[in-house]
Amino acid sequence: MESSRKIKIWVLFICMISQLGHGFYLPGSYPHKYGIGDFLNVKVNSLTSIETELPFSYYSLPFCHPKEGVKDSAENLGELLMGDRIENSPYRFKMYNNETEVFLCQTKPLSGEEFKLLKKRIDEMYQVNLILDNLPAIRYTRKEGYFLRWTGYPVGIKVQDVYYVFNHLKFTVLVHKYEDTNVARVMGTGDGAEVIPFGNAGSDAPGYMVVGFEVVPCSFQHNADSLKNLNIYDKYPSPVKCDPSIVSMPIKENEPVAFTYEVSFVERDIKWPSRWDAYLKMEGAKVHWFSILNSLMVITFLAGIVFVIFLRTVKRDLTRYEELDKEAQAQMNEELSGWKLVVGDVFRAPSNPALLCVMVGDGIQILGMAVVTILFAALGFMSPASRGTLITGMLFFYMILGIAAGYVAVRMWRTIFCGDHKGWVSVSWKVSCFFPGIAFLILTVLNFLLWGSHSTGAIPFSLFVILILLWFCISVPLTLVGGYFGAKAPHIEYPVRTNQIPREIPPQKYPSWLLVLGAGTLPFGTLFIELFFIMSSLWMGRVYYVFGFLFVVLILLVVVCAEVSLVLTYMHLCVEDWKWWWKSFFASGSVAIYIFLYSVNYLIFDLKSLSGPVSATLYLGYSLFMVIAIMLATGAVGFLSSFWFVHYLFSSVKLD
Repeated sequence: MESSRKIKIWVLFICMISQLGHGFYLPGSYPHKYGIGDFLNVKVNSLTSIETELPFSYYSLPFCHPKEGVKDSAENLGELLMGDRIENSPYRFKMYNNETEVFLCQTKPLSGEEFKLLKKRIDEMYQVNLILDNLPAIRYTRKEGYFLRWTGYPVGIKVQDVYYVFNHLKFTVLVHKYEDTNVARVMGTGDGAEVIPFGNAGSDAPGYMVVGFEVVPCSFQHNADSLKNLNIYDKYPSPVKCDPSIVSMPIKENEPVAFTYEVSFVERDIKWPSRWDAYLKMEGAKVHWFSILNSLMVITFLAGIVFVIFLRTVKRDLTRYEELDKEAQAQMNEELSGWKLVVGDVFRAPSNPALLCVMVGDGIQILGMAVVTILFAALGFMSPASRGTLITGMLFFYMILGIAAGYVAVRMWRTIFCGDHKGWVSVSWKVSCFFPGIAFLILTVLNFLLWGSHSTGAIPFSLFVILILLWFCISVPLTLVGGYFGAKAPHIEYPVRTNQIPREIPPQKYPSWLLVLGAGTLPFGTLFIELFFIMSSLWMGRVYYVFGFLFVVLILLVVVCAEVSLVLTYMHLCVEDWKWWWKSFFASGSVAIYIFLYSVNYLIFDLKSLSGPVSATLYLGYSLFMVIAIMLATGAVGFLSSFWFVHYLFSSVKLD
């Protein structure tokens, strides 16, 4: 009876999940139905430019203000950190009501400062970003027979030393008729059931969903006499011809600028779930596949080397040691004298063991955050419709995974010191403050530069306080909890004893650190193709949403890092170099050096137009922050794989 009840509960649970999957959308991504004549309010985001990478508020330029005043939209933590400042705008439409020659406002005569600022923003190629029903405005341009997609439109254009402003906007709103499926949910217990209507069943009024938002900017010279006595949303008395190839509204000091717009609604056969396809189309899918195939080739090559190592050392010793006589064993000892001779030193505590444990713990925390975040993004839980959710999710997962960081660091600390409990609290504190402290220092310095530039990219002081509270009230306690469990967990027993006197390392033909630094080229080879698309998304304003490819590349990167570190550790042991701890960490962590060099190369050759020392400093500062995180994550993978290999090697082989 009890088992049948459990089965019923599970069936009901599965049905509810299935119903949820078909009946609801993810938070922030549900469709909004508009009736004919309903108001559609356009929002504005920060002005952006790939020339400076400094976002500025829309209303920092002399644009029209809404009648009700400027109001900030609700923003999450990720939006604030990304520099988004979403505000209301004076642009207002009525669903399925086409309008032309709609007058917005005429600014006051431009002051000298406003005139200079407008010219500067036009020179720096700043884009105006508009949002309707959570869709950014998209602009199409034709070049050599191809249509190019852009989000936003430029503030203005410079033609023969004369500056023109785009003061008339032609909007096209793509709509799709709301499809009411008249689905009814049946909920009930026992024999009774209640039918609950789903949506507005039975409503005869047609409704529409916004599935596209396009804009064409124009520069139009309005007649000064026609502008007299016009109020906002009045109709401009004469026709406005919007031709994007012709500019006719030059900006001049002490002269006003008039703004108008027109809007048309076009019904398209675009389903609501597909409305982001125009933004998320990424060219070069074959290149992504080539990146994965390239990574697989590197992995196969390294896996072959690892297989040979295991086949010729561990497995051979296990099968032959007990079968051969003493003379044959002596001969084998001569063949394998390299790594066999460091048996008494291979587990000797490294220099700066606390720092090593802290870096490994932080690396595991960063890697776990990256894997979970990218996996959720690949599954569609972090839709681009919900701005800032990716950054917010990264922060959330990073704080939660402080438990893993504290556990790994403290357990490794206890293993190095053979189970000693002392110092685990200190190690946990260092783990919780090491990488966040570096990040806080870099972001503070960069934030002062942004504050000095009056950019919306600057983190407000209140947000700084919130981040510090999150750090010390959530991340630090969770790391201490993880450290406590690490202190209670049994430490890893070494399979061999460590001699009191360290063995002298023979002189090497070449510096071992040179080989360590060169090892980073292999992990970089698996990553550099995808890295181009990531950098283009971060700095060129392109949308990146192929998180499925990115997740596969991340897994391949982890495998390559483990294999590279394992092979290099074995090579060092073979030449009787028992100081493998730090070298195994940096063998895979050195990929960060090549990523930073690639970032510098990208700055010089791909971001040629990046202007000003502030922009370059911001770029290099954020790149440094990124490569430190990558070094810790990849280094932790390399060290833990090498530790497992060394432990397995010396515990599996019979040693006299």
